[in-house]
Amino acid sequence: MRLRTFLILSIGLNMVLFACWYHSSRPAYSTVDTASPETNEPSRPRVNVVMRTQTFNFTWHEVESADYVTYIRNLRAIGCPEQTIRDIIVADVNQLYSHRRATEVVAADQQWWRSEPDRNLIKEAVEKMKSLDAERKSLLTKLLGPGWDADLNAILPAVRTIISLTGLVLGDLPAATKQGVFNIAMKMQEKIDAYQDAQRQQGKPVDPLEMLRIREASRSELAALLDPSQMEEFLLRYSQTAKDLRDELRGLNPTPEEFRALFRARDPLDSQTDLYYTGTDAEALKRREELQKKRDESIQTALGPERYAEYKLNLDPTFQQARSTVEGLGLEADKVLPMYEINRLTSSEMDRIRADDSLTLEEKVDALAEAQVDQQKSIQQILGDKAFERWLIGGKLRK
Repeated sequence: MRLRTFLILSIGLNMVLFACWYHSSRPAYSTVDTASPETNEPSRPRVNVVMRTQTFNFTWHEVESADYVTYIRNLRAIGCPEQTIRDIIVADVNQLYSHRRATEVVAADQQWWRSEPDRNLIKEAVEKMKSLDAERKSLLTKLLGPGWDADLNAILPAVRTIISLTGLVLGDLPAATKQGVFNIAMKMQEKIDAYQDAQRQQGKPVDPLEMLRIREASRSELAALLDPSQMEEFLLRYSQTAKDLRDELRGLNPTPEEFRALFRARDPLDSQTDLYYTGTDAEALKRREELQKKRDESIQTALGPERYAEYKLNLDPTFQQARSTVEGLGLEADKVLPMYEINRLTSSEMDRIRADDSLTLEEKVDALAEAQVDQQKSIQQILGDKAFERWLIGGKLRK
């Protein structure tokens, strides 16, 4: 805004100087032809351009035109310096393509329901960004000629690394609103970093309740800037609840509808301070257990019985280990569940052996070794010989 104001003031001064000169030398009434030639260039808001030098009765809006070619011609007609014309056109085109980048490029964080980003989507986004930037530079070269960027930093602003306000819901936010959201997010992160650093220096653990207070304060500020749909879109992308859900749902591949339903059910409960109590007060611990139960029930309601069973299985450490093993070996996902069942049964059998007081120590050692051998035979059948060898080399044997 400051740059545009400066440019407008600069043009205004040049317009006055030009008008004074023109009035003294040619007092006759004159007009500027505003007919726009047929072009394929991106267009600007169409207005009629009339300049009355006799009375100096022209405004900035009378200089603007529906397309850049006419716009530049009108600027030159009022005596605007070439350097100023270049600055105006570059700023205007950059703003146009910045908006297109925010609304046309599908960023990975717009798919807030995915635990892992879509690699194809990321590739397409990068290619689209390159295409838009090449189109922007080509347009400026056509309008201003070669070398328009010789001494000008005309590169578009870098994409924010913390948050990215793009897409249909957030991409069209006013610039002032976007800046306000960026400021709130950065301020929150600075507070979190400062608090965590202070705790580490004092040798103290991070209090999850204090982290919640910082996040909730920022959320209140955001609610004053965004309407409900914008606020939910932002929270689905960047809130702690959404991040936790993506971690818990890794491998479950929820639909956008499932993820949104889970988020809406869980988010109000995740902001309850009793859920983060870590003391020993019996009453407070009881309230925490009740909240955890209520949260679990809300997830079950949102997913339904079948998907809820998959969700609970997905949180089982033994299942997570089996999935990690299969993924690490580059095998099909249908081998995860058999791998999990073998590990689960082996673990149960080994726990039974250790707890069997009727066995001597030597008998327990032999029984545990036999259980491991049986586990390896079963896993070899599941994985196949080559993958099984890689599994053994990788030290994946259960101890």
